[in-house]
Amino acid sequence: MRPIEKLCGWRAGVVSILPVALLTVMASPLRAGAQPVASTPATAVEPTEIVWRMVAQNQTRAQQLKYFTSRRHYHVEFHGLGKSMAAEMDAQVTYIAGSGKTFQVIDESGSHLLIKHVLRKLLETERDDSREQKSALTPFNYNFTFDSRTNENGRPLYVFSVEPKVKNKLLYRGKIWVDAQDYAVVRVEAQPAENPSFWIRNTEIHHVYAKSGDFWLPETNRSESKVRFGGTAVLTIEYGTYRFEEPRESNQAVSSEAAARKPLLDVR
Repeated sequence: MRPIEKLCGWRAGVVSILPVALLTVMASPLRAGAQPVASTPATAVEPTEIVWRMVAQNQTRAQQLKYFTSRRHYHVEFHGLGKSMAAEMDAQVTYIAGSGKTFQVIDESGSHLLIKHVLRKLLETERDDSREQKSALTPFNYNFTFDSRTNENGRPLYVFSVEPKVKNKLLYRGKIWVDAQDYAVVRVEAQPAENPSFWIRNTEIHHVYAKSGDFWLPETNRSESKVRFGGTAVLTIEYGTYRFEEPRESNQAVSSEAAARKPLLDVR
């Protein structure tokens, strides 16, 4: 490979991480709707009924989830084609029912290229897609095939294979694990339904969700992409501790001072 082709290759490979990063976020359970805990006995249920019970949990989000905030940690790194780079970002996300999300960038460091073209774009796209729900995990977007039933950490789970019904760069194919008592997605192992970029050879996406208070919410996300002509890109997101109590007015001055230090991204 000639030097100029190599240079173009690693730059394109780095920027091509973004579509995978977007899929990682849009495939999270917040896209399927925050899922309130409503435990029921894990008796024999038809696969179709399992899916629709999961969807019903998602649809209660507007009534049940009024507010949350958490501090996320993002890390992205790229190694290949003679280059290595990494970047990190801490961001405070606040969700208010009826208004959407706001992202407060608290700290960022590392490669300016990764910060600008991956991490910042990731927040912006989550903002833009916050209401459209085009990538929601529902029978309108996916075909569900029941695979098996298993147990993890003492809880029974249903395992489904999912395949997208429609063309959408933010959809995926793979497997989901659904809690048999709460009908909440607790894990996803997937690949993009469509190759997001010529420069990406293959991608593996891993999501883990956990019960926080009365809801199942994202805990960790990790995606690993193999870049064509050599190279590996890894994105991880740690969602931190969720808080569901709205702040008192006495905290508003502190929030305003923090907002003045770093750019604010509004998600409406």
